Amino acid sequence: MSSRETPAEVCNLILILGDQLCKNIASLQGADRDHDVILMAEVPEEAGYVRHHKKKIAFLFSAMRHFARELEEDGWKVRYIKLDDPENAGKLTGEIDRSRAVFKFAGVVVTEPGEYRLKSALSEWGEATGTVLDMRQDSRFLCSHERFQSWAEGRKQLRMEYFYREMRRETGLLMNGDQPEGGKWNFDQDNRKPAKGGVSLPHPLETRPDAITEEVLDLVEARFSGHFGTLRPFWFAVTREGALQALEDFAEKALPGFGDYQDAMLHGERFLYHSVLSHYINAGLLDAMEVCRRVERAYYEGEAPLNAAEGFIRQIIGWREYVRGIYWLNMPGYTEKNFFGATRPLPEFYWTGETGMACLSAAITQTREEAYAHHIQRLMVTGNFAMLAGVDPRAVHEWYLAVYADAYEWVEAPNVIGMSQFADGGLLGSKPYAASGNYINKMSDHCAGCSYDVKRKTGKGACPFNSLYWDFLVRNAYKLRENPRLRQAYRTWGRMSTERQNAYLETARQVLERCF
Repeated sequence: MSSRETPAEVCNLILILGDQLCKNIASLQGADRDHDVILMAEVPEEAGYVRHHKKKIAFLFSAMRHFARELEEDGWKVRYIKLDDPENAGKLTGEIDRSRAVFKFAGVVVTEPGEYRLKSALSEWGEATGTVLDMRQDSRFLCSHERFQSWAEGRKQLRMEYFYREMRRETGLLMNGDQPEGGKWNFDQDNRKPAKGGVSLPHPLETRPDAITEEVLDLVEARFSGHFGTLRPFWFAVTREGALQALEDFAEKALPGFGDYQDAMLHGERFLYHSVLSHYINAGLLDAMEVCRRVERAYYEGEAPLNAAEGFIRQIIGWREYVRGIYWLNMPGYTEKNFFGATRPLPEFYWTGETGMACLSAAITQTREEAYAHHIQRLMVTGNFAMLAGVDPRAVHEWYLAVYADAYEWVEAPNVIGMSQFADGGLLGSKPYAASGNYINKMSDHCAGCSYDVKRKTGKGACPFNSLYWDFLVRNAYKLRENPRLRQAYRTWGRMSTERQNAYLETARQVLERCF
């Protein structure tokens, strides 16, 4: 629809955001195709409030354009503003204001944004302009804000496992009456096998860019050339049809091996058995429950083992719903948490991948080229190093938000501030996910080709994770010594000779000097 039309009388202006690309989104419920107008806009403010990965911007802009076309084909009136529209207002509230020159709308309907920043901006705009703003809860999630707050109230610890069990009961997923399938709620102990080679690994389904996507790729290359990441080759699906095909491909080819190897890392294998579906789910091209039902069906039809199906479903109805609840329960202010008082800047190699540490180089290079890394790479490699080194968690948070195609603040911030950096002091996790090089060596084959020796603990050539691990514990002993899950580590430190302790701390000092 052109932005230069004669003003017309409409009932409502329906704002659909770039991560709300599904036809059953709450803002469309009860809408009138004959009178209401849908507004979608590519605006610099949303594309640039952090320096988003080029692939992330291209994915969302192309998916938005395809979705807008589908809505028009379904009979909706769509006002779509492209980034290079010469009259682009630069921000969503500005585009709503511009729409007043075209339509006389009674109010604005929008599904609640996934980020506190944007929700606040829209609410403040509505109050300032006196516009009726109907902001609806996002029905794509199983657990409402009120439901999560009720669950959390009065609990000393907000542990995901107990929340997950309630979600299993409510959804009926992998349930045998009132008992979990297989007699256990959680099969995580079966899901920690290292992939040392010799396994046949699929690749996520690739989609060839069409004319719309190619136009977007050219736009992104021109307008966001200074942003992080490699734009081409671009293989993401950008339609619901394409995302459904990717789901089927995962269920048939990769799901059977997902459980066993979901924590593994293998040099040269960027995806292993992971689904690479989270950016489709988070943008609305796939529904979380339909994905879980497909995985559940694979188990019941004998196509995938229980540990794979349960582990995957737990990530969605357990972890995904849980971190969203944590986010909204603690905003505003959660992204400013800094339990350890860490102040170091993010090392430059987080943007280049140029480091002698093979595990970090692999994870960051993959992130730069794919806008993707799996959860262990994020938690136990890039996240672990940043925490051990004392990087400001706000800087870590903004990096993760920028570099991954599936990153929105509601899901990214609790994963980084809470789980990865322990910056919330234990609200989300029971202990920091701190690990030496031994963990990485156990779960990957990176160490074999690394410039550093994982078996060397101190001195020249020693794996930096080894000395940084002890430096981190010593530096934060006053806050962590009484943590029940770390008492053994502190006892081990206490049994070391003074000479040994000093060697660790001096090696860590040298590592930090090189990195910062």
